[in-house]
Amino acid sequence: MTTTNKYTTSDIALAAYLKLKGLKLTHCTRADKFVFEFEDPEELAEDMAMEFVNSECRKFDDEMRSLKKIIYSKNG
Repeated sequence: MTTTNKYTTSDIALAAYLKLKGLKLTHCTRADKFVFEFEDPEELAEDMAMEFVNSECRKFDDEMRSLKKIIYSKNG
């Protein structure tokens, strides 16, 4: 979601990717879920989000989630 040179997401992996790509995290809140807000002066975040979906970083995040499921199912 984009608002006047700001970009927000509740996806922690995407938020990490946006920070990695150089966007400045300006605010983080938690209600039912986390919400990360970034400065997006050049309005690049939407393109970066699509780049993330197709990246090795996304594959890495998926593998981390998979391993966590294995760990928690064996120790639960």
